[in-house]
Parts: sequence; C-alpha cells; structure tokens
Amino acid sequence: MTSSLTRPGRATPAPAAAAADPGVDPRHRRPRRLGPTLLDGGLYVTLLIGTLVMAFPLIWMVLASFKTNAEISNLPLHLLPSSWDLDNFVAVANSIPLPRMVANSVAITAISTFLKVLLGLGCAYGLVFVEVPFKKFAFTVVLFTLLIPGQITIIPNYVLVASLDWTNTYAGIIVPGLASAFGTFLFRQQFMQLPRSLTEAAELDGAGHLRRLFQIVVPVSAPSIAAVTLVTIVGEWNEYLWPSLVAKSPELMTLPVGLTHLQDLEGVQNWGVLLAATTVVTVPMLVIFLFVQRRLVAGLTAGAVTG
Repeated sequence: MTSSLTRPGRATPAPAAAAADPGVDPRHRRPRRLGPTLLDGGLYVTLLIGTLVMAFPLIWMVLASFKTNAEISNLPLHLLPSSWDLDNFVAVANSIPLPRMVANSVAITAISTFLKVLLGLGCAYGLVFVEVPFKKFAFTVVLFTLLIPGQITIIPNYVLVASLDWTNTYAGIIVPGLASAFGTFLFRQQFMQLPRSLTEAAELDGAGHLRRLFQIVVPVSAPSIAAVTLVTIVGEWNEYLWPSLVAKSPELMTLPVGLTHLQDLEGVQNWGVLLAATTVVTVPMLVIFLFVQRRLVAGLTAGAVTG
C-alpha cells in the first residue's frame, strides 16, 4: 500500500492569491461607472431647459432690437431679423441724450459702489475687530434692516433730501442709498473667519485701525469684496425709482430713467426702439457677469463656512 508522506519541515505551498491593490480595501471599492446614469442625464436635461427658459427673453430682446415694428408683431414669429439694421439704435440716440445718460449712469454707479463698499468694510471691521459695547445689538439692527423693503424709506428720504435742497443734484441721488446692510453682513461673516493673530501682530507693530483694515484685512478678503462690488454695481446701474424722483432735468437722468421717454414716440408704441434702448442698458451688465461669475460665487460662499 502506497502512501504519500510530507517531509517534516516543509509546508505544502498555498495557492497563489490574486494580486490585490495594497492601498484600497476590497470591501470599500466602488463599482465602476460605465457611463452617465439616468439621474445624471435628467439633471443635464433639466439644467438645459432652465438655461434656455432664462436666456430666451434676453436673446429675443437683442435680436428684436434690429427688427422693425412690423417684423416684431408679425405672425408667425421669426427669431432672426430680416436685415441687421441699426435704425432703432440711431432712433434711441436721436430721441434722448444717450451719451449724457450713459455718463451719468457710469459716474453714479462708480461713486455709489465705491462708497458703499468702503462704508461696508469700515462697519464690518468695527463689528469684528473693535471692542465697543453693544456690538451684537448693532449687528442685529443691521440684519433687521435687510427685512425692510426699500420702498418704505422713499418718503422719509425724499423729505430729508428736499429739506437739504438736494433735489435735482448728484448728492441727492447718491447719498441716501449709501448704507449697505448686505455688504456689512457679508464682510462681517468673512472677517469672522480671519485669524486674530494677523491683526494682533500688526497692532504690536504699531499699525492703527486704518492700516490694519487696508493692509491686512482687505487683501485677504478679495473674493467677498469682489462679490459685494459686483452686486452693488448691478443694483446701482439698474436703479430706476429713486433717480426718477430726484432727477428732474435730462442732464441728471440715468439710462433706466431715460428709457421712460421712449415708451411713446409720436403716439405709437415703438417696440424696436424700446428693445434697442433696453439692450444698451442690459448688455454691459451681462458682459460683466460673464467674466466675473466665478468670483461672485466664491465671494458669496466665502462667509458661509463657520469655524
């Protein structure tokens, strides 16, 4: 009878195991995705539909600004104009002092934005880095002002501006709207995340509050400053109600106020001219948003993380 014996001291070799990835636990491996899932496809379709719905009025406005009134009201509607004429834009320039209104809009927007951002930075710096009593109460008041509609303050502001004899002046248009609760709130949330060691080291070096603000705090808060600046620019550029109440002469009118003078030309509603003027007002803001949208998102989310 034959038997197979194993020599002492020699173990039977085990079967070779499949080579495994040493860095990944097999239990935690995720199955490979062969392609976009049905959910991803649905999200892309939803985003595409939403984008088209929001963009179509703007596209129609720009294209219709080159059409005549007959083309705009003709059925069925055609997206592209039959000819790319600039007659509507020429009519806008001939009907209102367009260069003057553009200059007014640019000047008022630039000055108001600069002062709003500057005041917001100073107020937020005081709420965070300066030890004053009732800081939390002051910040609560700032938050409550965000709940007050701007239309409620129009009458008190107008009475104040009229008593100062600021009607029909640039100061009357700019000064009443300089307080920015939104900017103060966003800057304060951003400043709360900054390490106190930065300002304390500058204080030990003899830096005052202004130097600490503009040389230490402002450079590291650029995304939030860019976001507040952009939002303020858009708001000031599109502002209509307050300038229409204060500016009485065409020399002080801004572009949104000037558009009201185009609503009725010779008793006929000239939609082509109106759309051309609206394009002149809208396109600059769209171009700005196109180039700085990432900074806007980064700035708005910069103060959202608390640590």
